[in-house]
Amino acid sequence: MTEGNFVDYVKMHVSSGNGGKGSVHLHREKYITKGGPDGGDGGRGGHVILRANENLWTLLHLKFKRHARAGHGAHGSKSRSTGADGEDVYLDVPLGTVVRDTETNTILFEITEIGEERIIAEGGKGGRGNWHFKSSTNQTPRYAQPGMPLEERDITLELKVLADVGLVGFPNAGKSTLLSVMTSAKPKIADYEFTTLKPNLGIVEYRDFQSFVMADIPGIIEGAAEGKGLGYYFLRHIERNSILLFLVPADAENIAKQYEVLVDELRRYNPEMLDKERFLLVSKSDMLDDELKTELKTELDKQLLDINYMFMSSVAHQGIQELKDKLWKMLNS
Repeated sequence: MTEGNFVDYVKMHVSSGNGGKGSVHLHREKYITKGGPDGGDGGRGGHVILRANENLWTLLHLKFKRHARAGHGAHGSKSRSTGADGEDVYLDVPLGTVVRDTETNTILFEITEIGEERIIAEGGKGGRGNWHFKSSTNQTPRYAQPGMPLEERDITLELKVLADVGLVGFPNAGKSTLLSVMTSAKPKIADYEFTTLKPNLGIVEYRDFQSFVMADIPGIIEGAAEGKGLGYYFLRHIERNSILLFLVPADAENIAKQYEVLVDELRRYNPEMLDKERFLLVSKSDMLDDELKTELKTELDKQLLDINYMFMSSVAHQGIQELKDKLWKMLNS
């Protein structure tokens, strides 16, 4: 999936269908001149339905679909014939989609289960035909119910990436390089900050044909929780990851300090994210010799008491299998 094809934010106007009118009809046939009321009911208006699709990873297919309109219910007719229901409109969305009311910005619901279907705009009920209103004192009612009106609203769809492992780090920490080495994904890689502007997903192949999903989250900067840069757009994708894999490059001035800043940004955005399992990866460690590694380990053991860590290098393919084993064990513990 290329960066340009990843769409995680879409605004739409959805409109259901009107209910059909009930029929006002009096039964007539040969030799029966006053057969009584037999007007049928109107059909239900079509719904607009959001449907989970496990094969989708992005909202790209809805990017240019600004309107979704369901069909109107047909009117009732004679012989108590009910009108046809309006055609429902299904909007397939990936798992992890959050649906908001655009006007109030309130969350309506979230799509998180395979096969889940939720009505976002309900079709109007069909009106009842005149045969419903006959009685001993009103044997030929000449009125019926109109159909209920349609429902329309503006909605915002936000995708929060569902992945087993989410890569968290400052820009240019080596997240995209790690993803390209661990999976068959081909993210954009360059020697400047914010190379990645949209999340990239890859499937990590493990032993015995097993696998798990890894997400490369765009780099976080200090102040992201307050919306600095594109903080809100980046941070929301981390909420759905099972394990947070923090990447800090070996040439950082203070590895423990960088890790603490990243954790603090997550805490300020959503404290619940700190309940997830965390693991620290010191990337680009091929530039360290054994002596420097030993010194760094001594410092990190003193400074980092609440998290496990390891050294690795994506470019030199050092520690790749060890990392896969570690992540698999964490995912299945």
